[in-house]
Amino acid sequence: MKEGFGRKNPCARGSRTIMLKIYNTLTGKKEIFTPVEPNRVKIYVCGPTVYDSCHIGHARSVIVFDVIMRYFRAIGYEVFYVRNFTDIDDKIIQRANELGVSTKTLSEKYIKEFYRDMEALKVEPATEEPRATRHISQIIYVIQRLFDAGLAYESEGDVFYSVEKFGDYGKLSGRKLEDMMAGARVEPDKKKRNPFDFVLWKAAKPGEPSWESPWGKGRPGWHIECSAMSMHFLGKVFDIHGGGKDLMFPHHENEIAQSEGAFGHGFANFWVHNGFVQINKEKMSKSLGNFLMIKDMVQQYHPEAIRLFLLSSHYRSPVDFSHEAMNESEAGLEKIYTTLDRLSQVLGRDEYADTQTPPGDLWDRFCEAMDDDFNTAQALGFLFDALRKGNRLMDEAGSLGMGGTEETLHQLRADTLRAGRVLGIGTENPSDFFSRAKAGEIRGGAIDEAAVEALIADRVQARKDKDWARADQIRDQLAEMNIVLEDRPGGTVWKVKRA
Repeated sequence: MKEGFGRKNPCARGSRTIMLKIYNTLTGKKEIFTPVEPNRVKIYVCGPTVYDSCHIGHARSVIVFDVIMRYFRAIGYEVFYVRNFTDIDDKIIQRANELGVSTKTLSEKYIKEFYRDMEALKVEPATEEPRATRHISQIIYVIQRLFDAGLAYESEGDVFYSVEKFGDYGKLSGRKLEDMMAGARVEPDKKKRNPFDFVLWKAAKPGEPSWESPWGKGRPGWHIECSAMSMHFLGKVFDIHGGGKDLMFPHHENEIAQSEGAFGHGFANFWVHNGFVQINKEKMSKSLGNFLMIKDMVQQYHPEAIRLFLLSSHYRSPVDFSHEAMNESEAGLEKIYTTLDRLSQVLGRDEYADTQTPPGDLWDRFCEAMDDDFNTAQALGFLFDALRKGNRLMDEAGSLGMGGTEETLHQLRADTLRAGRVLGIGTENPSDFFSRAKAGEIRGGAIDEAAVEALIADRVQARKDKDWARADQIRDQLAEMNIVLEDRPGGTVWKVKRA
């Protein structure tokens, strides 16, 4: 047994005791996860309001919960995952009016763009992806329940939620209503009984989309949409509700007030919030002009490098985007593919046998990190450490022979591919990855592959002739072309150096 790869300790439900702990925003601590239904996890994550293109902040939230979903499935759970679209909202109406199109046309455009972005980022589809406008009847039903509970009131055609009548208001964000009211700088609204009351149903305005309701024609407020859709698909109590930290207040706070107020019991058992993406240590903002759109980023960086960058920090921590950080992520991605390529050369390219290999130490450590509040940063650390050890073993095997290392290397490849399927990284064939890189598809500038191969052949001949000066000159010439050489027992391979 070498380098700790070969110990058989499967990380799957039924073969080990899973002590998955998740930080619950509602309680402010990590708690052992126990699903509402055995062997089944039900998750709701707030999706985009579709009035504009998605940016890197949206990508972080979607990728975080994509990995959470993948991990649950990897350890044997059935996952029912709902991610919604808000397709009617003040911002959508305003933008549609500016462009002179209908709200339906506008939202449809950006829903299609969202799907293109997610496909590019290798995000798996949710189980259900509902749109608010298709669930008006469920929204009206929940509002009626709030009227029946004495928590809703009508005022000049609008319907509001009375926050003072819900005793637990503020329990998610830790804000006390009396403190907020004491320091309030909220512009008074004569329609509201309390300045912090929020709208459940908005009366129709000329030219705006509207639907019939017991309170007249109108449209739903933002918060009630998610309460209605989540409970419609997942039941009135489910496992995990997630989204970005910016949604904690007021959106998620109001969801709790609505949902618990309407049905008199708990709503989501765990609340999970991901941190912000900063751009060069500054918050993204339109005034600074530093929004990074996903559709632009995938043209500049490999999608898996974007995933690697976003997963290299714990999901609850802020992550700072910079071109230097992205170059490091692309270099890290190349290390993964370089090792997988070497493993294929040593073991053969048929990886089917690896799917039959029981999980080993790398997968076990990967799971331990993920069981600790989905700590992808630590999980990646374990992965890169294992790849370094694997490369060292292959170096030794090249000079000393395979010996007993073949089983160990099969184990490494199997566990690397398992971890990669959870993270959405290392999922391409290494040959395809490097072919794309050489063709400039990843870096945006074409490389004359034939010219590089010719120079490498000249260098090989120079080394055979022991013309070391000529060999070094060719290496330097290739380095000026941003080509990095790696001499291996089976020959010389090359790749493009990061800028």
